Amino acid sequence: MFADARHNVGWMGKSTILVIDDEADLVELVEYNLHREGYEVVCASDGKAGLQSARHHLPDLIVLDIMMPNIDGLEVCRALRADDRCGDVPIIMLTAKAAEADRIVGLELGADDYVTKPFSPRELVARVKAVLRRTTSSPEPKKIIRHGELSIDLERHEVRFGEKPVTLTATEFKILELLASRAGRVLSRDDLIDGAIGRDASVFDRTIDVHITAVRRKLGKGGAQIQTVRGFGYRLSDRLDEMVAS
Repeated sequence: MFADARHNVGWMGKSTILVIDDEADLVELVEYNLHREGYEVVCASDGKAGLQSARHHLPDLIVLDIMMPNIDGLEVCRALRADDRCGDVPIIMLTAKAAEADRIVGLELGADDYVTKPFSPRELVARVKAVLRRTTSSPEPKKIIRHGELSIDLERHEVRFGEKPVTLTATEFKILELLASRAGRVLSRDDLIDGAIGRDASVFDRTIDVHITAVRRKLGKGGAQIQTVRGFGYRLSDRLDEMVAS
């Protein structure tokens, strides 16, 4: 399952942004700039309070700092993704670490984007808008894509493999939708970045690979439908005789 009614706020009203960071000055600056763009903003100064706020307010997007005392941002992200009520809320992680390995960890846990400190408020607002554009669009005509046991309900933003519901992040859902809507065709990493993430997000060489790995894992045996075409990209097949693990 991917979304519920709160994801329609992009066309019904103001989006609510939850900012979780222990740096008071930074939070104040971020809050001011998001308010100025018309967003409702809720703030939390540590991981525990952030989790409570996420479950209470069910925000449309979370801006989450990694380096916090007690419960760090990675643990908060892991807890959010395991939560039935807010497990699909898009997350932008703030990190002072620019190393690729640190960014990969965040993506593996389900973050949709990341911003490296120090950053300009304008950059963060642009990232917030970009992620919300991908996740708060108006309802699409009812449509279900099926390939073998895989079923993707584009109106409800729900994924099932067999009888089992599959919980995906916003970015993961978009990637799977692109692959399924073009089943049998090979999509390059650039195709998937353009269609599912956008060039205004922060991406690096392994961004798509990390997301694909997560989707395969969540689909279980159905992950074999996503095939690697080495040196180019990925495709989705619904032919049982083609389902080989990559």
